Formats: sequence, structure tokens, C-alpha cells
Amino acid sequence: MSELIPVLSEQELREIDAEITHVPYRAAVAIDALKIVQAHRGWVSDESLQAIARHLEMSAEELDGIATFYNLIFRRPVGDNVILLCNSVTCWIKGCDSLQQRISEQLGIGLGETTPDNRYTLLPVTCLGACDKAPVMMVGEELHEDVTEQSLPTLFGERGE
Repeated sequence: MSELIPVLSEQELREIDAEITHVPYRAAVAIDALKIVQAHRGWVSDESLQAIARHLEMSAEELDGIATFYNLIFRRPVGDNVILLCNSVTCWIKGCDSLQQRISEQLGIGLGETTPDNRYTLLPVTCLGACDKAPVMMVGEELHEDVTEQSLPTLFGERGE
């Protein structure tokens, strides 16, 4: 029987296997394995998820449940910079809806969409853990606190000008 699902790269397998050496059973590295593949590919496709599940000796459904629980595992292609806009109660009270509208106007995308040049993807997130500095958002790996409509242009380079 031929392999219908693409295999993981040798580098991905080496990195996953290195994590496996630290745990009592293979499935314990599910999140790490998803993060490794995402680091190499930008997101985790269905085919990648199935290959990871086979390598970890778990079902694809079980792994997908883990992947979809964590908001930093992307199951669809995303832009080079993912914008995570917090929409928790605190951020909502502090105006995240108007920030989302302004970001959408600046970048020409709605929630869950990616700019045509693939630079930005805008995603809602339930909490970023900085409620005392609301509203907050992340652009890539950088957390921005006390965000205002006036501060938005500086967060997106020339697109915000």
C-alpha cells in the first residue's frame, strides 16, 4: 500500500523525536510536534496533522482536538504576521471592537482574513493575559498594551500610514 499522506521532513522528524526522548509516551509531545511542524511550514495542514498523529501513534481526531484547542496552532494558512486581537470582556469594555474596525479599515481585511500580500492575518483571541493593560493585541511575537486607534498606524509599518 502506497503512502497517500505526505511524510514529515527529516528535520521535523528529528526535532519531534528529540522531544519524545523526554517523555514517557509519544503522544505527550503532541503540542510540541504541532509547534515544530508549524514553525517549518507556517501552519498545520490536514495532511501534516495526519502524519504527526501516525508518528505519535495517536488518532488524527485526537490530535486535531488538541490542535484546535490552542489558538496559536494555525490549521489554515496565515500571513507572515498574525495579529491576535484580544476580545475578552476587559478588552471589549476598553474598545476592542473599534480597534478591530480600524484594523480592518487599515489592512482591508476582516477577522479570519489575510491581506492579499500575505503580510497580515487578523484573528480574534479570547485572552492574552494582560487585562490590566487592556486593550491588548499581539502582532507576530510582540505584545502591544493599552492600544488606541491612534497607536495602530505604528504597529503595521507603511500599511498604517
